[in-house]
Amino acid sequence: MKLLFEIDLKNYDLNGTKFIRPSVRAVIVKDGRLAMVHSLKYDYYKFPGGGIEENEDHISAIVREVREETGLEAVRESIKEYGYVHRIEKGDIEDVFIQDNYYYFCEVRSDRIVGQELDDYEAEEGFTLEYVLPEDAVRVNNEGEHYDADEIMIKREALVICELIKDGYFTGQL
Repeated sequence: MKLLFEIDLKNYDLNGTKFIRPSVRAVIVKDGRLAMVHSLKYDYYKFPGGGIEENEDHISAIVREVREETGLEAVRESIKEYGYVHRIEKGDIEDVFIQDNYYYFCEVRSDRIVGQELDDYEAEEGFTLEYVLPEDAVRVNNEGEHYDADEIMIKREALVICELIKDGYFTGQL
């Protein structure tokens, strides 16, 4: 999978303890809009997705995360690689936090929508599925006040949307 970009804050001791957290993110496009998770509490948009569980492959993680965060059912056979973002910075507990975020295009079944299965923090943030114009999600993430939210993640999501736009995915190529 191609590297889209790297976020390296260089604020860590590489010789220290490390926490490695790979994750997957779904790029779902419908009628020129992105299916995004909107945090109502902190007013930002993120791609549906999250951490890969132990012994879980990327495709299974995408299917699970899309269902949990949006209530949509991802079509396994439609899942295709887009790219990944490598993030490295000082961790909250460990000395170094390393995360590779793997982005996949996928389609969802429009005839099957189930209830969300949110973690406590996701429910507290008011995670809501919204189909949003790419430029609107970028604007909200780049210009909004997000308070205690993970600003690096929010900027990462905006940058990935900009990469999708730059790569021509919103000119009828999806």
